[in-house]
Formats: sequence, C-alpha cells, structure tokens
Amino acid sequence: MAAKIKKGDTVVVIAGRDKGKKGEVLKVLPKENRAIVKGVNIVKRHQRPSANQAGGIIEKEAPVHISNLAHLDPKDGKPTRVGFRVLDDGRKVRYAKRSGEVIDV
Repeated sequence: MAAKIKKGDTVVVIAGRDKGKKGEVLKVLPKENRAIVKGVNIVKRHQRPSANQAGGIIEKEAPVHISNLAHLDPKDGKPTRVGFRVLDDGRKVRYAKRSGEVIDV
C-alpha cells in the first residue's frame, strides 16, 4: 500500500499525550507504521559524551504511530483523511478528502 504520510508533510496529532499539536514529519518508519514529527512526543534521553557531541540529558522526538496522525487540509488547515487519485496526465497523487485539494505538488 502506498504511504499516506510522507516526509515533509504537515500533520496534527489526533490521539495521545500530544493531542492537538501540529508539526512537520521529519522521518517515516514504514516497517513499524510510525513517524517522527517535529516538536511532538518529546522524550528525555541520557547521553554519554562522544567526540562530536556533549553528554547530559537531551530532549528528542520519539516515533508516533501513524494512526494517531492526520494530515492538515491545504485549504483550511483542519485534519483530513487522505485519498489517491490519478490525474489526466497519468500521475497518481494524494488528495485531501475534506476539500478535494491535491496534496502532492
């Protein structure tokens, strides 16, 4: 199945501790059905100092399950589901089911 959420998409969290937060997808982990979203699901990790990074307690984003994320509609910025459509020129694109607006440019 084609991925409905891709790197660079703007999404909103619809369930869990960070419900309502918006952010950009930094990385998608398709085998685990998870995505890392900027500013969402922040966890603290203890890091040992290395040659190129200082030690201490650092905060970083942890993966969120894709079922807890929804695309933001390009038209009105509200959560929407995503569908697929084949355009006249033969390209398969994602579109917002809420407004019918094409997500892929």
